[in-house]
Amino acid sequence: MALWRGLGPAIPPGNRSDTIRAVIGALIGLGLTELVLSPMADPMLGLFLIAPFGATAVLVIAVPNSPLAQPWSVVVGNGLAALAGVTVALLVPSPMAAVPISVALAIAAMILARAVHPPAGAIAMTAAMNPDLVAALGYGFALSPVLLGSAMIVGFGMIWARLTGRRYPFRQFAEPNAARTADPAPMARIGLTETELTDLLQTYRQSLNLGVEDLVRLIGAAAAQAASNRLGPLTAADVMSRDLITVTPETPLPRVTDLFRRHGFAALPVVQQDQRFVGLIFQIDMIRTAGKGSAPRQGKLAAAMRHLARKRRAEPILAQDILTRTAPQASPDMPIGTLLPLLAQGHDSAVPVLEGERIIGIVTQTDLITALVRSGLCPD
Repeated sequence: MALWRGLGPAIPPGNRSDTIRAVIGALIGLGLTELVLSPMADPMLGLFLIAPFGATAVLVIAVPNSPLAQPWSVVVGNGLAALAGVTVALLVPSPMAAVPISVALAIAAMILARAVHPPAGAIAMTAAMNPDLVAALGYGFALSPVLLGSAMIVGFGMIWARLTGRRYPFRQFAEPNAARTADPAPMARIGLTETELTDLLQTYRQSLNLGVEDLVRLIGAAAAQAASNRLGPLTAADVMSRDLITVTPETPLPRVTDLFRRHGFAALPVVQQDQRFVGLIFQIDMIRTAGKGSAPRQGKLAAAMRHLARKRRAEPILAQDILTRTAPQASPDMPIGTLLPLLAQGHDSAVPVLEGERIIGIVTQTDLITALVRSGLCPD
């Protein structure tokens, strides 16, 4: 049984949106690379795209978090492999001998340069198997199409990731958090240094499959899941606030400001007249809007709100102008543990609870902490 299971798929089922994203990205990315490189192709050889670029596109577009798909690995790895393939093809007349030698040399060069990129092995083979190509282009093959094409795929990958809500290149361990401070993000504060995490990856031979920052995120997510299992059957409906103070998209900003000041909320739901949920206004939205309006620099929420309420504008700001439409949402039966990573990140201080399109409650960080205290996961 174990053998048969080992022969089955090792990758989880694909997400539909990720599949569509990868398909369209590869189509556009390789198409653009083809358009740019084709005018530079040798008219006799007609070479502007090479087969390994297809494998490079799979990694960069479909698996952007892989260390093997990062810009250094792609550009340097492909470039070194091209140099290795051309060199061996010039020195070894037999393609049968040149192929394994060129691939082995490419592997050694990539490992030494910390630029392992699997499609690069095929680039070395391409040069070793085509002595006529090498005779015509020489080391120019490494420049175009290899380096230029690799750089184009990487550049498109960066743009495509930003356009489709992904991250490429992948996160670095020491980069600033969402608040633009040097502290790790809350879920990344796991008590391990970058060196210790790197040693873990190397010990378990995963350094080519996973980045340090991704390992941090996985450890944090695993800890949150373990905590959620200990919370038992608690759901969003058990802990949510039900007596909601809401505003409509047309509510003027002074009214929104007054509600924040009067109730001390972290967030206000924005709804249509029939209670259909539209979005949330967070305190940070108010502060950012105040900053755009040259608010006083006291750094206090109340001062920023007073400034907004007093400021005269030709067109008054409405709730719909500052709301957040992309906040995470919950259903009444969603386990509290599922909300842990959402509210622990610090980006969102509240999660609306919806039945269909209507809001019936809201779970705040305070609600979550109270649930943790009652469950015994936090001290009183």
